[in-house]
Amino acid sequence: MPGLNGTKFTAIQTAFGPVGIAWTGPGSGHPVQRIILPGNRGADIPVNPRFFAREPADPRLRALAEGIRRFLEGRDVRFELGVLDLEQCPPFQQKVLLAEAGIPRGYVSTYGRIAGYIGHPGAGRAVGNALARNPFPIVIPCHRAVRSDGKPGGFQEGPDMKRRLLEMEGVGFFDDGRVAMDRVWY
Repeated sequence: MPGLNGTKFTAIQTAFGPVGIAWTGPGSGHPVQRIILPGNRGADIPVNPRFFAREPADPRLRALAEGIRRFLEGRDVRFELGVLDLEQCPPFQQKVLLAEAGIPRGYVSTYGRIAGYIGHPGAGRAVGNALARNPFPIVIPCHRAVRSDGKPGGFQEGPDMKRRLLEMEGVGFFDDGRVAMDRVWY
């Protein structure tokens, strides 16, 4: 059933809890508007169940939902970014999100390294802010960006989930909570 402004919502059960996918109807080249992870209290999804679709008809969305489920079970999943409506994001954020999507499983990068990679050296804080507003967590793996001192940094769904995701991917941590920076991208 249609949601607000034609947006539909699908909730999938995962090992981390329910994940929501906000998407537009048929005919949209990039239907996914947002992915809402468990614990994201800032998400503006309707609570009325009539706004939720059981399963999207679009096979790309079904594949995305299954990929998210498998990823959160600990499997290595490569996501198709073409289903994401990146155009809703400002150009700088789009660059950040695409760079973040290029970080392979088991690696991390720093906000500063990502800034340099996209041609904005010294804009580490701006990169962090862009990732804090990532509408597509997991598919755009913003949990793979950390501070240059190895501290995990922020994550929309909280530090515990960020650490669990990184550990699930094989990233190590020191006793003081810093990320082992032995596999750094960019």
